[in-house]
Amino acid sequence: MKKLKTIIFRIFLILGKIIFWALSFIIIIILAIAFNMLIGAIQEKLLLPQEYIMWLFKYPFSRLPLIYEVYIVFGFFYVFNKNIREAILWVISLKESFIKRHKMFFLFTFVVLNIVLIYAILYNVTVITNNKIINYTFLSPQGKEYGYNDIVKIDAGVYGKKINSNRYPHYSKGDFYYIIQLNDGTKIHLTDVGGTKNDEDERFIIEKLDSQYVNMDISKVSSMDNFEYCTKNLGKIYTDKIRNILLNIK
Repeated sequence: MKKLKTIIFRIFLILGKIIFWALSFIIIIILAIAFNMLIGAIQEKLLLPQEYIMWLFKYPFSRLPLIYEVYIVFGFFYVFNKNIREAILWVISLKESFIKRHKMFFLFTFVVLNIVLIYAILYNVTVITNNKIINYTFLSPQGKEYGYNDIVKIDAGVYGKKINSNRYPHYSKGDFYYIIQLNDGTKIHLTDVGGTKNDEDERFIIEKLDSQYVNMDISKVSSMDNFEYCTKNLGKIYTDKIRNILLNIK
């Protein structure tokens, strides 16, 4: 009987750990999603005019929120995992005197780096409206405005097997791309979408913009190569829009 109780206790202990880590994983995901939603809401409040139709969160700055997701995971495990907490405290104790002597330096550096990081996340956005493009950058937080007539070239297609992973690591085979080049050399990837007006799918918006741009006689390079790759992961309603965009050439 005692052995049976021990077995039952161990089973409940294992189940308890599984449930705890499963709930922990869910909580971490919820916190990460909430943080990204908060960043998006702040960007929308600060940078988006009423007449915007879509906004773009430019790469690689769109990956910077991952740092704060690491913060969330690290903080969670520090609080709830005794072994990790003890390991961190042990490492700190080895350099305790050094850390104490430079405490203000570490604190100041941490605060400044996070201010710069948040600033870089917020102010690397491009806004598309019905008649202009507003490009916010780290060095131009007020935003630089362009008219549609400042677009000099369009490049559209679908990435294939030989995608340049060093230049475009956030894209993969079968991803649709639509790049506009402005008269000062700035390139805007319209598929790096942060959000759209009324949550309309970006391919529907790009199709309308593309029709307008082509009618303005803007130079366009488009290719149907690799189109079959995107049909494997997208519904027909979306691939039809991509096809329309790629075939829309004067």
